[in-house]
Amino acid sequence: MIDFNNKGFFKLKQNDEYAQRVSDLLLENEQVIDAYKSMRDGVVFTDKRIIAVNVQGLTGSKKDFTSLPYKNIVAYSIETSGTFDLDSELEIYFSSLGKVKFEFTGKTAMVEISKLISTHVLG
Repeated sequence: MIDFNNKGFFKLKQNDEYAQRVSDLLLENEQVIDAYKSMRDGVVFTDKRIIAVNVQGLTGSKKDFTSLPYKNIVAYSIETSGTFDLDSELEIYFSSLGKVKFEFTGKTAMVEISKLISTHVLG
């Protein structure tokens, strides 16, 4: 499992590449909502969970896939981009796991991500 205390997902940018990488892990009827990629790592939001992908090693052939179910979220925070600061952030607090932080750059649908999480946490 990814050590989220020592591992940061920095500057994720919308990219469908990681949606393809996790396709074999998806449950029947599970749908990808959006996917983001940094230099090597990625994050995929589905309608059931968040899948964090940590690419390891020099060649990048070894990967760690961490499944973060929405049902285990106890709180979350979003920070949207501004006029001069184009970065946005998502902090999620999971029961028994603690805080997970994702940083995004460029056009990121933070409001849609917030609504997706709220639907599962509050619904």
